[in-house]
Amino acid sequence: MPFSKSLPTPPLAPKKPVTDTRHGMTRTDDYAWLRADNWQAMFKDPSILDPEIRKHLEAENTYQEAAMADTEELRKTLFGEMKGRIKEDDSSVPMKDGPYAYGTLYVTGGEQAHYFRTRREGDGLKEVLLNGDREAEGKDYCRISGIDHAPRHDKGLWGYDDKGSEYFTLKIRDFTSGKDLDDVVENTGGGGVWTPGGQSFFYSMLDENHRPSKIFHHVLGTPQSEDRLVFEEEDPGFFMGVGGSLLDDYIFIDIHDHETSENWIIPAKTPGAEPQLVAARETGIEYELVSGGDVFYILTNDGGAKDFKIMQAPVESPGKENWTEVVPHRPGTLILSHGAFAGHLVWMERHEGLPRIQIRDRETGEDHAIDFDEEAYSLGLGGALEYDTHWIRFSYSSMTTPTQLYDYNMRTRERVLLKTQEVPSGHTIADYETRRVFATAPDGEKVPVSLLYRKNTRLDGSAPCLLYGYGAYGISIPASFSTNALSLVDRGFVYAIAHVRGGKDKGFAWYENGKMAHKNNTFTDFIAAADHLVTENFTAYDRIVAEGGSAGGMLMGAIANMAPEKFGGVIAAVPFVDVLNTMLDDTLPLTPPEWPEWGNPIDSKEDYRNIASYSPYDNVGAKAYPPILVLSGLTDPRVTYWEPTKWVAKLREHSTSASPILLKTNMGAGHGGASGRFQRLEEIAYEYAFALKVADI
Repeated sequence: MPFSKSLPTPPLAPKKPVTDTRHGMTRTDDYAWLRADNWQAMFKDPSILDPEIRKHLEAENTYQEAAMADTEELRKTLFGEMKGRIKEDDSSVPMKDGPYAYGTLYVTGGEQAHYFRTRREGDGLKEVLLNGDREAEGKDYCRISGIDHAPRHDKGLWGYDDKGSEYFTLKIRDFTSGKDLDDVVENTGGGGVWTPGGQSFFYSMLDENHRPSKIFHHVLGTPQSEDRLVFEEEDPGFFMGVGGSLLDDYIFIDIHDHETSENWIIPAKTPGAEPQLVAARETGIEYELVSGGDVFYILTNDGGAKDFKIMQAPVESPGKENWTEVVPHRPGTLILSHGAFAGHLVWMERHEGLPRIQIRDRETGEDHAIDFDEEAYSLGLGGALEYDTHWIRFSYSSMTTPTQLYDYNMRTRERVLLKTQEVPSGHTIADYETRRVFATAPDGEKVPVSLLYRKNTRLDGSAPCLLYGYGAYGISIPASFSTNALSLVDRGFVYAIAHVRGGKDKGFAWYENGKMAHKNNTFTDFIAAADHLVTENFTAYDRIVAEGGSAGGMLMGAIANMAPEKFGGVIAAVPFVDVLNTMLDDTLPLTPPEWPEWGNPIDSKEDYRNIASYSPYDNVGAKAYPPILVLSGLTDPRVTYWEPTKWVAKLREHSTSASPILLKTNMGAGHGGASGRFQRLEEIAYEYAFALKVADI
């Protein structure tokens, strides 16, 4: 099912050259006009998009529809398979909090979650607090940020975004009447934190550049215009959020970029108090704290603890001068997160590339770990909604093993299996193989690659392969179970995840060596993974379809420029490919906070040169590019629609091959794609149909 040679002529964006000179270097951008001048307003009202830009995006959509028209039945089949692996009327195991237990459920045919509760000790009858399907009726897009019940369990704070622009509106649902109060709080980051009495809450507000720059306190029954400004962060280079504790004793204001953090606290019982600084920001020093009753437990890299350590400080005087060590720094064992309960301290760590959960008895100081035996697996630490408990919740899966949900008693070490992910259409674990292999990077580093394939797949170089990568912000891609990937694997694909530098898969240094001046390692690691899979006969170069999204889309653009001959196709979802222009535009939502990750080319000539050396858009050249599928969202505030649109226009201009380059823009969604669970499957089916088309299957 290869691409037809009789496709219609692809859209050609007109050139309107714009020159820019920085640090004595001049660049010309022929497609800068695709960036809408009114982008801030357009995110809230997409109908005001410039007609010329809209016409071009619609022409691109028409072209990709024609190019993929012969996959319509395949897409329906793939969608049916993936939907068949989902239990439509599924329900979570509710988590206990006070007199109730809270959870989510889906109904047959429903797209959105329903939020419910049951009596803690009762007949299990579910009381639906918020019906996501009902709230989404009549909307092309609807993303619900969840519902957070008040401490007295009489009402809940919930938020929704109905454009994909990530501007959330907050409302308060009365649990007795089932109706919302009159309070409406707009332009927020999606959630808030209740005060103990449940008569007010704190929330973050987004400014005109989509940055959470202010924290407000809202009292129920008053208009948003009267909300009290609690804190304002004037440095646009920092993100800001507000959170609470299991004890409901403190409100935490967290300020951070990708390498520096600062925290302020407010006693929850006195919400009108001025925020108290814990430790002033120091470049390169990160810390976060949780409440442990009379102490705060602080996860930090202070004092050269590259892989982090845990400290404690008295709540009355939490300044750094009073921090004492609780869990020491152990090079090579990265502490990822931590939590505190009445009798135990819990933390998640990554050792030799695999996660594990560590538990310490706060009275005796005794530690123990929850370990697993598979070669590659994924863990999720759900914790608990209560502080005074011995039970926590975690999930486990591997690329062959469906997700298993456990309750774990930290005192007795009893492990209770609550639920195993059900695959209604059937799944036989013994039919599949999962492995972890290591590719050798150009500098000698060993790059982990997780693999999934059917045991009857011929490993003679003939199998097609989908090779996924990300590699940024320290995010590690777990080797977890994916029902969707089975649609490729069951058709003979090897499904592979390259754990490239830029993530923290092998510790904090793995992240540091994939950012800023070392960013090129991310790209060469991914190419090394492809080389290894070919050398070991898992696949062949023309059988590899590379895939990545967002910052992983930057990876796709870079490897397409660096080694187009080593990939049979590329899928780039909401790809961050216009890196230099974006990092030069400090009005964009994420630009100033992203400078510690990529560099600041406005102030630094060295950073400018470094970014220019790999920025996919700036390095498109006369090369035989493979087939490329690019996915975009019109109201995406993270990777703005014009980045992939400009990239596709430039690729088409320069590519020396006849391979199609397709751009599919979701005109009613943002960074995360469609909001409904089955709508999202349709998008994945489209991506997989492209991969199968490239592999001629």
